[in-house]
Amino acid sequence: MIIDPEVVTLSRLQFALTALYHFLFVPLTLGIVWILAIMESVYVMTGREVWKRMVQFWGVLFGINFAMGVATGVTMEFQFGMNWAYYAHYVGDVFGTPLAIEGLMAFFLEATLVGLFFMGWNRMSRVSHLLTTWFLALGTNLSALWILIANGWMQNPVGSAFNPQTMRMEVTSFTEVMFNPVAQAKFVHTVSAGYVIGSMFVLSISAWYLLRGRNVDFAKRSMTVAASFGLAAALSVVVLGDESGYAVSENQKMKMAAIEAMWETEPAPASFTLFGLPDVENHTTHYALRIPWVMGLIGTRSIDKPIPGIANLVEDTKGRIQTGIEAYDAMLVLREDKNNAQAKAILAAHDKDMGYALLLKRFMDDPRKATPADIQKAADSTIPNVPVLFWSFRIMVACGFYFIALFAFSFWKSSRRELDKHQWYLKLALWSLPLPWISTELGWIVAEYGRQPWAIEGVLPTALGVSSVTAGQVWISLGGFVLFYSALAVIDAVLMVKYARKGPDGLGLWPPAHPAPTATTVPAHA
Repeated sequence: MIIDPEVVTLSRLQFALTALYHFLFVPLTLGIVWILAIMESVYVMTGREVWKRMVQFWGVLFGINFAMGVATGVTMEFQFGMNWAYYAHYVGDVFGTPLAIEGLMAFFLEATLVGLFFMGWNRMSRVSHLLTTWFLALGTNLSALWILIANGWMQNPVGSAFNPQTMRMEVTSFTEVMFNPVAQAKFVHTVSAGYVIGSMFVLSISAWYLLRGRNVDFAKRSMTVAASFGLAAALSVVVLGDESGYAVSENQKMKMAAIEAMWETEPAPASFTLFGLPDVENHTTHYALRIPWVMGLIGTRSIDKPIPGIANLVEDTKGRIQTGIEAYDAMLVLREDKNNAQAKAILAAHDKDMGYALLLKRFMDDPRKATPADIQKAADSTIPNVPVLFWSFRIMVACGFYFIALFAFSFWKSSRRELDKHQWYLKLALWSLPLPWISTELGWIVAEYGRQPWAIEGVLPTALGVSSVTAGQVWISLGGFVLFYSALAVIDAVLMVKYARKGPDGLGLWPPAHPAPTATTVPAHA
């Protein structure tokens, strides 16, 4: 099988663009729905109509975002058949299960609850509607859980084994797939980032109202909820991000080394490079500013375990490629003679390395004919783009600490009832609106771009997962997706800006800032 590198590149580009665009909507849905639940809880406990109107207004923006998230998510799943057919064949028995459960939750559970949320205000009791909102919040998060279980398995393929007769990965323990430590770490970290986005969304739009003197009481209450929830979420992102980093260092050592631009293994505990200019050609980092011990403590939870460098990992990969070739040869023997005891023993001993032999498929049809130079080339291909990962991670972390500072200041000002006292603060809150999306997209790049060249870590190289299509066909589908998603982007931007500008007063959910006098209005001097 000859792999067309252009087809691989275009297929990756198409999936990356659609995933990045889809991920603009998912985190906001995850975050803002909890803010709706908090606001409606206050409404039910106090009976104050103002809180109901707040839920209804922010619910409108939630609804627009939810609809766009569903529309963009559906198209992503079709790409597994269109552009990644061999991927779907090879790991579909494992990957497809959590994906199917997520689909059931998104299209049945969530859709039903969304309908009840919007249509049930005058048809349900207060408590019943509140329970609906809370179940909607739980449902959206459970939907994200199953997607991240599937994604976590791609990063750490536990609970599965390769069947040489079917040439597919099969589930051996669904419990292990569900409770994969990488998936659990990714879930809590990702949903916490979504909570930050939802909080910043409410905080920024409310600040815009205060800057214009509109809906002041509404905006202050909204900012109070956003500041409180956002501070807890921002702190959680940092703490849970540390756990996610530990999971990466345990299961994806090359990704961790690339994030740190750690070319050689350092003495334990490894330092954290705060700033530097990675030089890929010379395998060094210029002007490196390092903080001793920090990376070792984060990555190993110890002071005596080293974090392997890129050069050491490449050497390890060469060894795994060589043993993987033995497993590959045994697999071919078993396809012809399924009872061959010697081949079974070899495959059982080295099946975890067969994926490394498949790295050679990018350069040749038969890995068994690989020369030492071919093995070196395949091992070198496991090094991801170091500068991209290095800077994406650091910008993401910097944003995380900025969010903590901003939400802490907002919470303090809220407790002192001074949210509208400083114009500079309101402008800062408004201008900060895009930052959580930037940080989450960078986090996605670190997670997904950082595991290249693997579609399934250590099991299936990305280049082998593509469909038997031509570059021209992928160009056509890519162009169609770009046009479709661009149209959705315009529609979403127009609707979100339109309803945010209208505000609760424009939607009839809040008294206008300056009510017009009526014929029965008594003059002020009377």
